[in-house]
Amino acid sequence: MNKTIGIFGGGQLGRMMAQAALPFNIQCTFFEAQQDCPAAALGQVFSSQAEQGLSAFIQSADVFSLEFENTPLEDVDALSQTKSIYPPREALAIAQNRLSEKTLFNALDIPVAPFKAVDSLESLKQAVSVLGLPIVLKTATGGYDGKGQFVLREHEQLEQAWAELGAAQSLIAESFVTFSREVSIIAVRGQDGEVKTWPLAENHHHHGILSHSIVPAPNSEDLQPVAQDYITRLLNHLNYVGVLTLELFVTEQGLFANEMAPRVHNSGHWSIEGSVCSQFENHIRAVAGLPLGSTEVVRPTVMVNIIGKHPKSEDVLALNGAHLHLYNKTEREGRKLGHVTLMPVNSEDLVGLCRQLAHILPEPLALKDDMTL
Repeated sequence: MNKTIGIFGGGQLGRMMAQAALPFNIQCTFFEAQQDCPAAALGQVFSSQAEQGLSAFIQSADVFSLEFENTPLEDVDALSQTKSIYPPREALAIAQNRLSEKTLFNALDIPVAPFKAVDSLESLKQAVSVLGLPIVLKTATGGYDGKGQFVLREHEQLEQAWAELGAAQSLIAESFVTFSREVSIIAVRGQDGEVKTWPLAENHHHHGILSHSIVPAPNSEDLQPVAQDYITRLLNHLNYVGVLTLELFVTEQGLFANEMAPRVHNSGHWSIEGSVCSQFENHIRAVAGLPLGSTEVVRPTVMVNIIGKHPKSEDVLALNGAHLHLYNKTEREGRKLGHVTLMPVNSEDLVGLCRQLAHILPEPLALKDDMTL
């Protein structure tokens, strides 16, 4: 197959999508502000800062996709006049607004925490009176990796919360969910409507950034079919094509949806080695109109993010069962520079390997000495 896929964004997700496309003789182009972006080595980059950049990008490919849910809708609209983009515009628009997202979850009977729209200090006070404390106040649009939110635990914090986030045009106040852990389900839907899902990932965060994911999520046998049902409802309702991620909280009342991401996802990076067909390959297959591949797990896996500073590659690769992925990014505090997938032949070695990797990585993560899988 000789086809070109245009990708909005040229970060590490676009890079890994392009890597997955190459075996099919599918080329990728990218629409990105930075010409030296991580994906630049894998295809032509069209500048989002150039006057004719978007029109040239549109002409560069047969079909389009994206790596970031904040892709401007006006760019997608300009593209859609002549070309197809997967996932569909509706999914992108809903994912860009947490109020729209939570409203859709409610409509599809996917449990979410009670929430209220907030657009003034007075409406924030009203939300607190209805929802009680604590609440999580978030910007309705934008925000990622813990940014754009404030956990409000006391009435005395009302003005501080409004001062920090009130400049946003729209906010959402959500009841604080008491949960035991965070998980995510990733699924792919083809152009023919076929749906395949990967096992739940258990996700651990450090300073609001994903530290590591354990797959399959421990003790998730009863949760898996519920999560699959929820994400399948979303996929079919949206007539979705490509990979979709649904982040969930595990509570005593069951699974509560946190948010969806209309793209390949950090908690699915393990699938490059850990699944018969990775999230990146299956996304490319779906966008290109090809049959989907198996999402079966090869063996239990832990994916660990490299954040802020690079480790010595030789130290990581000396670990039995370690697969290193670097994104060609410069070091910066809080920046995702790469990831390591741990999947030894003997899965009993995983805990020990995680502890060894924790000592190798320059930045501290949420890998604990008492961790169990």
